[in-house]
Amino acid sequence: MARWALVSGLQGDLALYEAIQRDLRQLGRVDTLFVLGDLIGPDRDANALLARLQDPRRGELAPQCIYGWWEEQLLAERGYRGERRADPLRQQFGQTALEALEQAVDPGHLAWLAALQFGFIELDCALLHGSSADVGDNLGPDSSPLLLLDRLTRMDVNRLFTARSGEQFSVELSGGGIASAVRDLAGERQLQQVVPQRKVIGIGSGLRYTLYDQGSDRIAFRTVGQQAGSRGRGFA
Repeated sequence: MARWALVSGLQGDLALYEAIQRDLRQLGRVDTLFVLGDLIGPDRDANALLARLQDPRRGELAPQCIYGWWEEQLLAERGYRGERRADPLRQQFGQTALEALEQAVDPGHLAWLAALQFGFIELDCALLHGSSADVGDNLGPDSSPLLLLDRLTRMDVNRLFTARSGEQFSVELSGGGIASAVRDLAGERQLQQVVPQRKVIGIGSGLRYTLYDQGSDRIAFRTVGQQAGSRGRGFA
């Protein structure tokens, strides 16, 4: 079965991306690289990284990218999201950060960014930047189990990989059941619905990324430069 690497939070850092690619080559047995948003950011010029993501070098894993919160803010401000503008960015970081973000990305890359998907569905897994509710949804290990279950059931998946918080975590929602009663003209009936075991996984950000083996359902949290074969924090 396939083995995935899931990264996020590159924020225009080509050197970081190259370091991740080197790490993956040393590990071997990684079939697919998913980049779950925040390809760009206000702190550095992102054009060299964006060019590389669109035109991978020979021998590199070709990245499968979705858009994240920073991309959403830029696209909104540039008119790619209808009447919406980057008001969340203004409120949180100020006008200066928005102007820096606009300067970090050449207009020639906007069409490619606008064509990126919100997320991927692979088998019973959802790969998202935030959650099924919103790209800015910040899920973490302390999030309410009911909230996590809602985000899972919205997309009818058993595994939700999220990047927005920047944390590496794995929260398991144990299997159980839902009991309900239905009353109609024929009388009252009791219904039982089995709830499968589900997980929400935070993949990390920047130097910290996650490996996932579909066949064994094994998750490994890694940091770039970590010794091959050693277990990362939060290994599940």
